Amino acid sequence: MEIEAALEAVRAIDDQLCIVSDSTYVVNCFRDRWWEGWLARNWVNKAKKPVANRDLWEPLIELVRTRGDVTFEWVKGHSGDPMNDLVDRLAVEAAETQRGRAGDEPPEVVGPPDSVGKGIGAKARAAKKATSSTAAPSVGTDPLPAIEGHALVVLGHRPPELGGYDENPVATAVRDQLQELFEAKRSMHPDLAVVSGLRLGAEMLGAEAAIAAQVPLVAVLPYPDPQSVWPRAAQERFASLVERARDVMTLQKAAPESKQKAGAALARRDAWLARNAREAVLVWDGTDPALGRLHRSLEDHLGEDVWVVDPAEVVTRRGPSAAGR
Repeated sequence: MEIEAALEAVRAIDDQLCIVSDSTYVVNCFRDRWWEGWLARNWVNKAKKPVANRDLWEPLIELVRTRGDVTFEWVKGHSGDPMNDLVDRLAVEAAETQRGRAGDEPPEVVGPPDSVGKGIGAKARAAKKATSSTAAPSVGTDPLPAIEGHALVVLGHRPPELGGYDENPVATAVRDQLQELFEAKRSMHPDLAVVSGLRLGAEMLGAEAAIAAQVPLVAVLPYPDPQSVWPRAAQERFASLVERARDVMTLQKAAPESKQKAGAALARRDAWLARNAREAVLVWDGTDPALGRLHRSLEDHLGEDVWVVDPAEVVTRRGPSAAGR
């Protein structure tokens, strides 16, 4: 819908136009000229997969190129920008009432603001929760603060796919690779912040790489004390990283009551990270279908700003001596 909104604006407004959006997917396509690569590769992205939403991108890019007077500007969502907050509330209202609005001036009365646990479908979810004893724990009604800086989230494989739970050549090589990547990204984005959920595996390696690269670490936890069932050594490792994090955010107020609810909380966390990050690094060998779905979700939100690190390729490229440091 973010692409659709930009397309309809370009179609409807003939004068010089600046489209202001909180969607990095839309803005970066034109700011970073992703579209040039898409056209050169015949609508295939850097991951050699078909560009999602081509049916919307193609007419939008053609119109922007033809007109030459359309610019794009990014604004952080839910940050107090008056027009961004207004259109967000209008979009939520339209989705819930299935009625649109028209006019030359901003309306004086609009729907409620979107927030964590609210937004599209909030009434239906609230009704279901009121009648169901198995509803998920509340995540609160106040929106979480936006991540400060250029947020780069790290996700990916768990320890079994990274050589095991103890220190090993694969984990060391991946951590070193991530550190080099963060150092390079920091030169382009001085306000870089690495975001990690601190799960064992790629997320924890990413957090350690951020500290080694002297990049601020932001920990985003799905619920309180997710490490409580881990072995003692892993709990101590987790506590050390939390202590060194610049910010710690917890998405859900109460710990889940079952493994199924814990899985649902992790899925909600992944979705929140995809919406709030500017870039993502996914440590993935290309075979795990769950990570494949996560990769598609990240690309839907971030477009070309998703980087895949294949553990096997990293070890091969760095060599046994590098991996064994």
